[in-house]
Amino acid sequence: MTLSLFDAEENKRTWQEPLCDGALVLRGFVLDDETKILAALEDVLAQSPLRNMVTPGGFRMSVAMSNCGTYGWVTDRGGYRYDRMDPESGNAWPAMPDFFAKLAQEAAAQAGFKNFEPDACLINRYEVGARMSLHQDKNECDFTQPIVSVSLGIPAMFLFGGMRREDKAMRVPLAHGDVVVWGGAARLRYHGVLAVKTASHPLLGQHRINLTFRKVN
Repeated sequence: MTLSLFDAEENKRTWQEPLCDGALVLRGFVLDDETKILAALEDVLAQSPLRNMVTPGGFRMSVAMSNCGTYGWVTDRGGYRYDRMDPESGNAWPAMPDFFAKLAQEAAAQAGFKNFEPDACLINRYEVGARMSLHQDKNECDFTQPIVSVSLGIPAMFLFGGMRREDKAMRVPLAHGDVVVWGGAARLRYHGVLAVKTASHPLLGQHRINLTFRKVN
C-alpha cells in the first residue's frame, strides 16, 4: 500500500524522535493547534503578564515568565517554589485552558505516560540572546509524572543532559510546534536552552514561547 501525497506531507511535519529511555521529541505535534494556543495564551497573559523574575542569588532571568493553572512556579530572593498566587497581583494564577491540559495529556500518552494530569503550565518567552542554564525540575512532589514542553516561535537548541550537571548534554534543535516529553528514568535529567539566535517567525516575530506542563501535587 502506498501513502497518498497528503499522508507523505503529513509525515514530514509530524514524527517521533527518541532521545533516551523515557524521553522523546514529538515533531510538529501542536502545529494544527497553533492559532488556538496563541489566542488562549493572549488571554492568560492579559491576566498575569510576563515578567523577568529574580533568582535567590539576585540574578535577573533573561527569560520572561508567567504561569497558568492551579500552581505557578516563581523565584525571588526567598527561593524557588510553586505558589497558588501570582506575587505581582496577589490573585490566583489564570486557569489553565482545558485544551492546554488535553494537549499535554495527549503528548504524554504518546510518550507512554498515561493519566498525566498537569496542574501547572509555566510560560516562558525567549527573546534573542535569552537562555536557560542546565537545571533539574525537582520542586514537584511526584516524580512519576512526566514533563511536557511545547515550543512555539523561533527555533532553539535544547540541551538534554544526564543525572549530573557535569554530564555531557545532547543538543536537540527544536522548531515551532515541537513537543518534548521526558519522565520515568529520564525525569530528573538536567536540561536547558542555549542562547536563542536571531530569527523571525510569522506569528511570533523574534520570540520563542515555551509552555512547560507539570504535575505539582
